[in-house]
Amino acid sequence: MIPDLFEETPMSASPAIEPVPLLLRHDADGIRTLTMNRPAARNALSEAMIDALQVELDTIRDDAAVRVVVIAGEGPGFCAGHDLREVRSRVDTAFYDVLMKKCARMMTSIVRLPKPVIARVHGIATAAGCQLVASCDLAIAADTARFATPGVNIGLFCSTPMVALSRNVAPKHAMEMLLTGEMIDAEAAARMGLVNQVVPAGELDGAVRALALKIASKSSYTLKVGKEAFYRQLELSLDEAYLYASKVMLENLMAADAAEGMDAFLEKRQPVWRGC
Repeated sequence: MIPDLFEETPMSASPAIEPVPLLLRHDADGIRTLTMNRPAARNALSEAMIDALQVELDTIRDDAAVRVVVIAGEGPGFCAGHDLREVRSRVDTAFYDVLMKKCARMMTSIVRLPKPVIARVHGIATAAGCQLVASCDLAIAADTARFATPGVNIGLFCSTPMVALSRNVAPKHAMEMLLTGEMIDAEAAARMGLVNQVVPAGELDGAVRALALKIASKSSYTLKVGKEAFYRQLELSLDEAYLYASKVMLENLMAADAAEGMDAFLEKRQPVWRGC
């Protein structure tokens, strides 16, 4: 059925009433896990949920204690996209404009965050939920996860999810998902490049933690420089990309962590990062 691809808010619920807290936050070993907490609505992205994610992303940006971010969902699904009950209860161009701008800013903030972001995906990730997965730098999915951009099924093309999706998978794969609205399984998502790994559902937390710890062990300065450079060079021509990347490499070579890393390698010891 189409509705469960988006959200499962009870008919009697008011879109203005949100469960508290909307986000569960957990910190351990330099990893901050943000868990969307609207399980009955499959963690649909209400305006309040988008705002809550934005506040956390803004806070994390300058928090040196956070080295890696994990985005997860509570309950049976990762994220079912925008909250259609809220959307239909507020038929207003001005509200829609604000909602789309807030969502775009939140997704862009993930890409521009100077820390790697990993999506921990289980259950469904549909519409803007699929967009959220595509916006994260990395994604690990349970073998039970499913993905779709099903807006076309209800007369609402997934135009904004298209932006992130088309920057992750080949054009023909993206168009097939967008034009058919059909669900794909985790293995198909991995083949397309939408997710990095597929693991048994019972091993999902362990796989996410292992990847996050591996990344968190690197220089935070190097991760910041590298992530920014990766996304920026994608927008440039080949020649421009090499000129830009060479400049980044030159600046990186002069950093304290680069010197420490090279010395540690030559001396066959573990590096001690300074974050600069």
